[in-house]
Formats: sequence, C-alpha cells, structure tokens
Amino acid sequence: MKPTHIAALCITLLFAGFASAADVRDVRFWRAPDHSRVVFDLTAPVSHEVISLSGPDRLVVDISTAEMKAATDTLTFENSPIQRMRYAAKPDGKLRVVFDLSDAVQARSFFLAASAGQNDRLVVDFLDQQKENEPPKVVKSVSETPQRDVVIAIDAGHGGEDPGAIGPGKLREKDVVYKIAKKLEAKFKSKRGYQVVMIRDGDYYVGLAKRRDLARKAQADFFVSVHADAFTHPSANGSSVYALSQRGATSASARILARRENEADLVGGVSLSDKDHVLAGVLTDLSMTATLDASLSVGAQLLGEMGKISRLHSKRVEQAGFAVLKSPDIPSLLVETGFISNPGEARKLATSRYQNQMAQAIFEGIDRYFRESPPPDTYFAAVKRGTVAPSNDVREYIIASGDTLSGISARHNISVAELQRHNGLADSAIRVGQKIQIPPVQ
Repeated sequence: MKPTHIAALCITLLFAGFASAADVRDVRFWRAPDHSRVVFDLTAPVSHEVISLSGPDRLVVDISTAEMKAATDTLTFENSPIQRMRYAAKPDGKLRVVFDLSDAVQARSFFLAASAGQNDRLVVDFLDQQKENEPPKVVKSVSETPQRDVVIAIDAGHGGEDPGAIGPGKLREKDVVYKIAKKLEAKFKSKRGYQVVMIRDGDYYVGLAKRRDLARKAQADFFVSVHADAFTHPSANGSSVYALSQRGATSASARILARRENEADLVGGVSLSDKDHVLAGVLTDLSMTATLDASLSVGAQLLGEMGKISRLHSKRVEQAGFAVLKSPDIPSLLVETGFISNPGEARKLATSRYQNQMAQAIFEGIDRYFRESPPPDTYFAAVKRGTVAPSNDVREYIIASGDTLSGISARHNISVAELQRHNGLADSAIRVGQKIQIPPVQ
C-alpha cells in the first residue's frame, strides 16, 4: 500500500472514531406554557434529522453515530402531546428516537455546542397548537379607564435547563429567585392598583429577548428581573441593583455580571437562529433616555429598602449591557438579591423568611416610586390628584435591621401613636423579623 493511501486510511479511521464517540448520557423534559422541550445531553457533537409521521402521529429523531446510555424508564411527559419515547440503534450506526404523540405537532430542533459548563446538547421543542376559538388575552389599555392598574412584569432569572449559579449544598439560583419572585407577585396582587405578569411561572427557560417581548406584550409599566449572583471567591457578598447602560459598564463587576447573564441563552437552550430584534440604535432614542431615568429612580428606591435587610455590594445603581433590560419603552432593573456562592448569604437566601424580606424590600421600592410618580392614567395618579379616595388596604411590614418605629411612621406618613394602636404595641420597642401592619392613611 502506498504511503498516501495509508495516510488517507488513518484520517478515515480517525474521523470514524470521533464520529462514533457520542453517547446520550441523559434525557431531560421541560414543560413551558407554549411548548414542551426534550433535551439530549451528549458527550460529543452530532448531526440529526427530524421526521414527522402520521397514522399514528409520531416524531422521529435520527441522531448520527450516537448510542443511548441514559436511563429513560422513569422519564415522564406530563401535560404534553408526548405519550411515550422509544429508541433503537439503526444498522447504519444512527440512533433512532421515536416520540409517540397524542396529536400532530410542529417541532423545531437545534444543536447547542458545549459552553458555559454545559455539555453538547440536542434540543427538540414540541410547539403547542394554537386554539382557533380561544379568545385573545386582554391586557391593560390606556383607553379603557382613567384609573387603570400599574402593570408589573416580574422575571425570575434562569430556569429549566439553566440552573443559574450553584451555591453550597447545591442550592440553585433558579429555585431561590423563583420563590422570591412568587412572594413578590403575592405582595403586588394583594394591593389595589397593581396587575402582575410573571415572565416565567414554573421551572422552564425563557430566552432573554422573549422575556422582554412578554413584558412588552403585557404593556408593562415596569420590569424587574430577580437573580442571585455568584463569584469565584466565596467571600464576595451583598445585594445590588443594575440598570441598562447607554455606554460602557459602570464597573468591572457590572461588566462581568452582564457578560455572564447574557450567556444564559447558551445554557438555557436558545437556537442561534433566534435573533435579537432590538434595533442597534435604540439606545440613542429619546424614549430610552426617559426609560433609563425612571429605571435609575426606581433603582435608588430599591437600594434604600434592600440596604435595610442586607449589606449592599454597591451603594449606587450600577449599569451595563444586560440583554434582558433592553426594552426601549419599559423601565427595567435587574436585582441581585445576594451572592449565592457566599455560604452565609446562601443560608439566608434558602430561607422563606429572608426570601420574604427581600420580596418586601423590592416591593416597597417599586411601590414608593409609583405612588410618588404614577403614570397619569392610573389609579395611583387619581389618588395623588385627590379625585379618588386612597385604598383601605392594610399593608404588612417586616422589621429589618436598623428600623425604628419613628422611621417607619415617617416613611408611611402615619403617626407613631397610630402604629402602636393598630398593632397593639405598648411602646416603641420592635425586633428584627417582627411583622407589623401599616394601616391605610386616613
């Protein structure tokens, strides 16, 4: 055999060896409001083909040179069109995976190369069929009433395939921030004048651009994204608030955090063909300047409240190019509730009590801003003008470190005596974690 033929044979064997090296080592299922997702966790890159079949309805996925090594017996596909999954090796070396379906579906699939600590993955999405007779969801309209609700979009960071930062004891950021977000939702829902939209309302991933789009579709007046940061050194601590930057990042840490958060789509599973449709020049628009001003104002209120229950990592609102905040017409903030990589802060973040305190601080900051600077067609604007009587809502307040009864009374425009009377307090002594009620201002 000639040397050139030997070299060609070696190259062929090398590529054949590489091509046969892919194992499917895990299969995961996620259910989102508009689709079902199956993720194949791989040990090497693969190519694939998707085929739709009818009579009965099936979706076939042929994966090149792969072998199933995952245990799939306990895999379930609740609340989805997938009835079961089966697989077999084909004579040509491909792995054929068949999904038996309850109905025909549209599917999309894409390969995600290893990045950000994740292995190579093949993602298959089963898109829900649109129901023709389903009425469109009604969102707030400025023409419906002169006293509309303020719409708050609450975004729990990460989710699904993307766990976010991992703390001691495998505490996952996506779980912590979702619990805080749900507590924050309850606080807004309990007060007259607010309507809440949850960007993710379960354990699934939402792309960064889609998070903004969902807020805009709901015509949100404010967007808040809740996170829990991590750093290479466990001593890093403190909570912080971030807004979008029109220029560069205001600090090195803000720049690093923005880069890490912007990589979430690679972990969460967003196709590279999914484009960000925000115009590149949007940051020069005058409306963006007004939106940023409002964001910074709300951020200052948030820092004031968060500083009562936690150390602040930064005492000013930091700014950087966070993709999730790039809404030109919605004031938006990203709140880092603490460093989940810090053992002490992780212990606090894992507790329902601290999650509630953090949710209360975020609520107080946003609520104060909209009561002081309400959109002109809202209930809060009517109250401020005196054309509508204020709500009779009784508000719960959790005592934080540094609080005094006189300080609380001043912030809520109510006398110390009234606070004592309403809460049955014999004197001005209060303790951290104590719950009191703030009666309505008469």
